Amino acid sequence: MENKDANQANVESGMTDEKWQAIIHNDENYNDQFFYAVKTTGIFCRPSCKSRVPKKENVLIFQNAHQALSANFRPCKRCKPTGERLPDDDWVTQITEYIDKNYIEKLSLETLSEICHGSPYHLHRTFKRIKGVTPVEYIQQTRINKAIEYLIYSHTAIADIAHAVGMPNTAYFITLFKKKTGYTPTEYRLLNFGNNTSEVKNSGSQD
Repeated sequence: MENKDANQANVESGMTDEKWQAIIHNDENYNDQFFYAVKTTGIFCRPSCKSRVPKKENVLIFQNAHQALSANFRPCKRCKPTGERLPDDDWVTQITEYIDKNYIEKLSLETLSEICHGSPYHLHRTFKRIKGVTPVEYIQQTRINKAIEYLIYSHTAIADIAHAVGMPNTAYFITLFKKKTGYTPTEYRLLNFGNNTSEVKNSGSQD
């Protein structure tokens, strides 16, 4: 049954065994035959792209770049499937969207650079220039903002909140939360429980 489901998914995505082998082996001989997009990142590539191999179930196949663009996928900054350089603003948008959707995962500069197809150094420098904060700082603030929502709208335990926002080390979570807001999570909950989310976020935002 599982094999049948997998085969059906491959048909729907346009994937074949031949195309999958081309992707995992970065075979440039297939560059003019198809493009592949990754649903979790919103990026599409040439078969020869040297980026990390995605999960097969997250891949969609397109016959040309226009189809991928029409489906709201953005071109890879590394392999340039449209033949043009991706603007830095668009690249940073890719990165921030990925963080916003996957903040509970283990995210490092190296992980982001692999997923979003660029060097760690260039990603760090470009992200900070455009966003005003480093990728790590953005990840931290995203997690803190999510934690604030749990604190003011639920009775979830602090340790469970820490885990839910991607920081399973509760002591580190408490330390970072106090650094960002001026209060421990418990203090913040006592002061703000039931307050409007937007007001709380403003009080916890960076200068």
